[in-house]
Amino acid sequence: MTVTVGLDIGTTSVKAVAVDDDGSVLARARVVHQVRSPEPDRFEHDADRAWRRNVRAAYREVSAGLDVAAVNVAAFVPSLCAVDRRGRALTPGLLYGDVRGGPVTGKSPAESGELLQFLRWCARQAPQAHGYWPAQAVANHALCGIGAIDAVVAITTHPLYDYTAWDPAVAAEAGASVQQLPRVVAGNEAIGSVGGALVGPGTVDALAEQLVAGADHDGDVLVILGTTLITWAVLPDWREVPGLWSVPHTAPGKTLVGGPSNAGGLFLDWADRLLVRSREPAQHPERVPVWLPYVRGERTPLHDPSRRASLHDLDLTHGPAELRRAAFEASGFVVRHHLELAGARARRIVATGGGTRVGLWVQSLADCTGLPVDVVAVPEGGALGAAFLARVTAGVEESAAGAGRWARVARRVEPHRAWTEAADRRYRRFVELTEAGRAGG
Repeated sequence: MTVTVGLDIGTTSVKAVAVDDDGSVLARARVVHQVRSPEPDRFEHDADRAWRRNVRAAYREVSAGLDVAAVNVAAFVPSLCAVDRRGRALTPGLLYGDVRGGPVTGKSPAESGELLQFLRWCARQAPQAHGYWPAQAVANHALCGIGAIDAVVAITTHPLYDYTAWDPAVAAEAGASVQQLPRVVAGNEAIGSVGGALVGPGTVDALAEQLVAGADHDGDVLVILGTTLITWAVLPDWREVPGLWSVPHTAPGKTLVGGPSNAGGLFLDWADRLLVRSREPAQHPERVPVWLPYVRGERTPLHDPSRRASLHDLDLTHGPAELRRAAFEASGFVVRHHLELAGARARRIVATGGGTRVGLWVQSLADCTGLPVDVVAVPEGGALGAAFLARVTAGVEESAAGAGRWARVARRVEPHRAWTEAADRRYRRFVELTEAGRAGG
């Protein structure tokens, strides 16, 4: 049995799993941290805690008593902080969607230049920093003393990385040198070791999730229920849709169309706190208001950081249960809107991420889309996918192509007809209000 460990630096925690050859979880850990939003358009971490100390703590916890062959880290893109020679953060860890990334372009991380704007800000704040590193590099240095990333993560920093190397002129214009940027490792070769385990170069969290989710066929929809809500419709051909992102699928010949939304756990946790975590379920399908979930603007398909949340059609029959249901429906409506814009002929949703443990979220997703939801067996999909990539680093897998064999469904959640019919009417209202906002109405 070859044990490998995957770590996923999520927005609110570091999740870790140790797995065997078949992808069975031998140990898991979750080390929490806060996401900071001092202003509506700022989104950051205490990078020293979230990307360095918590990574070490999660690895120690999940690897205790196990003979680990290799470890790999997954994290979001883009992200960046300045670090000293010991890899300790000198600035906050900037996260995707932060205003310090510059004006919103609507493009994917590999096209938007957001990371370059992060670099400019970090270089101004800490001009003598030893390095300017994304979360993956900080975590790798915490594990093995080397600040490195893989080529896939590097590509998301374009134009700073020109697909072959760091561009010295672009770095200099931002106030940095290429020596301050992380080492880029092609493929899954080891960059170092921790306690005898090889350390891989890391990856993007959404890619790691995709590898082991099993949403690989036409009509599948991968929905990641995390702090960020991510929808990827699997299509048989390349298709570009205004407002959405198109990326190659790891399955040959397939394309993923969709993208990230702020209508995920960030919004739903806020709504839960606002409603004092009401646990009484809504009883009447017709008595639910419509909630636009844009507490900090929206990413795809609106690309509008100035959008704000609003509740519509409230009346005296509504209580905390109805408002909570409305919040979760809003998340489901965002997924449905992505699918309609993509022109996807969806047949099922494959749901992954920590939000799959929230029954109302999964049921609302089914009711609002009218699709069955297959819930993955291991919610820590980012960590699980990273663990498979660690197997490639350890030399026990030829490539990531075999990761699909770890895809397992724990249960299927079917839509409830009464709720689906009522939600359909609210969805039309949701689209009407969203489009009115887009037009400035």
